[in-house]
Amino acid sequence: MTEYCEISTPVGRLLVAGDEKGLRKISFQGGSHAIKPAEDWRRTEEPFRQAIGQLEAYFAGELRRFDLTLAPVGTPFQREVWSMLRTIPYGETASYAAIARRLGRSTAYRAVGAANGSNPIPIVIPCHRVIGADGSLTGFGGGLAIKRQLLELEAGQRQALQGRSLAGG
Repeated sequence: MTEYCEISTPVGRLLVAGDEKGLRKISFQGGSHAIKPAEDWRRTEEPFRQAIGQLEAYFAGELRRFDLTLAPVGTPFQREVWSMLRTIPYGETASYAAIARRLGRSTAYRAVGAANGSNPIPIVIPCHRVIGADGSLTGFGGGLAIKRQLLELEAGQRQALQGRSLAGG
């Protein structure tokens, strides 16, 4: 049975959904790709306490890497891309072409883009860290303003942490 809850975050309301296998979806509820829970979904926060806590810590700048049981549904190639996205360090970005090269498929950057765009668990699987080869912000299910906000959050936290270590040393 799919269970879900909605939470308020600095980037708007998020729907978080999953089942006994793990977290399956995060949806930006203010955007054009908002998910409407199916009639057989059950609203409850209980199974998502860890996810909610980690999302709160992420937005507070206290968490750089999520440690949750994920169960995204996708093709083998999509899951491979989503796994690669999780290797992009906090506060950094990578291009579609760079990810394709890391996968050993240098010409598959469009397929990487399509897989990135179908990521069902944004933020936790950090598709917002993928940018165009020229450094431009490209499509994002939550909208480019939210993508920019997430990247600025991470860049600011990274700079603050580096500044603290330099000032302290």
